[in-house]
Amino acid sequence: MKIPAEPRLESGIALVMVMAVIFVLAALAGGMAYSMKIEIRLAQNHQSEAELEWLGRSGIELARYILAQEMMTPAQPYDALNQKWAGGSACTNENLMDISLEDNRLGRGTFSIKIVDQERKFNINTSDQILLQQALNQMGVDAAESSAIVDCLMDWRDGDDHPLLSGAESEYYLSLEPPYYAKNGPIDDIHELLLVRGISREIFFGPGRADRSILASDAPSTYIDETGQVRIQAGLIDLFTPISGRLVNINTASAAVLQFIPGIDPVIAQGIIRLRAGPDGVEGNEDDTPFRNPGELINVPGMGPQMVAQMARYFTVRSGTFEVQVEARIGSYRRLYTGLLRRNNPRDIQLLYFTWD
Repeated sequence: MKIPAEPRLESGIALVMVMAVIFVLAALAGGMAYSMKIEIRLAQNHQSEAELEWLGRSGIELARYILAQEMMTPAQPYDALNQKWAGGSACTNENLMDISLEDNRLGRGTFSIKIVDQERKFNINTSDQILLQQALNQMGVDAAESSAIVDCLMDWRDGDDHPLLSGAESEYYLSLEPPYYAKNGPIDDIHELLLVRGISREIFFGPGRADRSILASDAPSTYIDETGQVRIQAGLIDLFTPISGRLVNINTASAAVLQFIPGIDPVIAQGIIRLRAGPDGVEGNEDDTPFRNPGELINVPGMGPQMVAQMARYFTVRSGTFEVQVEARIGSYRRLYTGLLRRNNPRDIQLLYFTWD
């Protein structure tokens, strides 16, 4: 006698349904476990964010202390690349002897700081047409194109809507997509230059460098082009800043920046670098011989008294504005903070802004 198949079929269906329910429950349990893991991670991140910010602010306070102490060091009436703030190895202030710029432990985390003075560059808001033209020419920008860029930049800074011969004012910028007005005022952020007619990303950042940090402190390099002219391997961001004083610190400026000044050619610029670097020719160590005042330029080969007198309106040996980069870490969490300090005197060092990436 044959056994009916229906009970076996019903048993199979029931088994499938049970397995499906188990699968769904397992998926829900897995999803809940994953969600709980994410929630725990977010809670940890939130807690770490607050601690990271305090690490960042602690780095800024350390930078303020270092800059104050450097200014109170009687033996160093100048700011130079061999000092503690710049990562140099020459330190005559006993209060700074045991201080490190890197891997400072605080609570659960650590922080490292990097300080870059802004007086190593020219102020874009006070640079005249001659300096701007000289910079673009040394960068290898075509003479006709650089002349138009200078006019557009002057129009961007001035307070009117009357364009120079090759310049541009709001009438031009409002025709773009998206439209915007000319600044007609001082530049607040160096990245504003990307809004100025004629300034491409290559001119701003430099050849082959589409994205650069504003804090980049590598000295611009130079090269000889096919015509035998000395050119700068750099962008405007390497050479100008909107947040420095009117004068350039002769102890921290690169050879490329020094060459903007009328009368200083590549030979004299390198002579300035060699003299301040000391006997070993390497900057940042104990044998450096920084300039104590601009008058000491007379010791540079090729510099006469009349030329040195003219240089006084361009140079200083002190820096007053410093950008501080703080890298804070807690375990695998990392945050980069940036602060801008203005040093008026050892007891008055202002924090102008504090941001993070």
